[in-house]
Amino acid sequence: MRQPILRIEDLHTHFFTDRGEVPAVDGVDLVVHSGEVLGVVGESGCGKSVTSLSVLKLVPSPPGRIVGGRILLKGKDLVPLKEKEMRGIRGNSVSMIFQEPMTSLNPLFTVGQQIVETVRLHRGMSRKAARAHAVDMLQKVGIPRAEDIVDEYPHQLSGGMRQRVMIAMSISLNPELLIADEPTTALDVTIQAQILDLLRRLNEEQGTAVMLITHDLGVVAEMCDRVAVMYAGKVVEEGGVQDIFNHPLHPYTQGLIRSVPRMNEERERLYSIPGHVPVLSKEMQGCRFAPRCPHVMEVCLRSMPELTLQEELHSCRCWLHERPQEDAV
Repeated sequence: MRQPILRIEDLHTHFFTDRGEVPAVDGVDLVVHSGEVLGVVGESGCGKSVTSLSVLKLVPSPPGRIVGGRILLKGKDLVPLKEKEMRGIRGNSVSMIFQEPMTSLNPLFTVGQQIVETVRLHRGMSRKAARAHAVDMLQKVGIPRAEDIVDEYPHQLSGGMRQRVMIAMSISLNPELLIADEPTTALDVTIQAQILDLLRRLNEEQGTAVMLITHDLGVVAEMCDRVAVMYAGKVVEEGGVQDIFNHPLHPYTQGLIRSVPRMNEERERLYSIPGHVPVLSKEMQGCRFAPRCPHVMEVCLRSMPELTLQEELHSCRCWLHERPQEDAV
């Protein structure tokens, strides 16, 4: 039985803005087990990235703040920890690959210096040993001429090379959990495939657990063991990859899968889910997908359903699976 590396329980991360309190993450529960790849999917603005940033307590404050819940890393709650304690966890036990490496890498330092400082901070290596380790990490992620690249600056590298550098930094301390937030955004398809293959190899060879944040269902089908589907700050469905793709329960998940282009099918027009993601507020009532749902019922407008187990390891947050459908509107 795989042991949980990360367990998120009833997480609430809110942003305090001029238009009021915005519940960007509203009662999220997630578990990442050792050696597995968990995909977190959903449209832009659904709370995926804020959830991942909350794990490492990197939500910009102000205006954001974790207002409730627990984030358990191997049983230790990270929420009450001070910044000094979190610096010992970031990069060491948990690492993160961000969407855009150009904004994550420091343009004033060579890529080697940035890896060296990370290793020296957490491992206490000599500068010479840390540099050799940096070269080894760059080679491990498939960067050619690693002995030369280690002395180059981020702007001298291509987007794919910068993303590889970010991954090298992330795995330089052999973390137990790697959070990858849209790691292939803005990369061409060939480089995307190489980056995903690298992440899969790290997962299989080193047993690194991966929490993969993405909106690309093709990436999910290729990479993940389990999937959590988020909508408007909540997890609406969770289960194994095969269950989610072959037997989606939530109307939102069904819409996402139906929206994927299929080359072997002829369609007059590519399907898209009608409507828009709602503007989040604390005053929202009922199911947040109700305004866009083709199966909306009266109860959907009044109250939010719970995330309940429907089948073995397959959960769904939908009134369609909680009560008879006679009152559909």
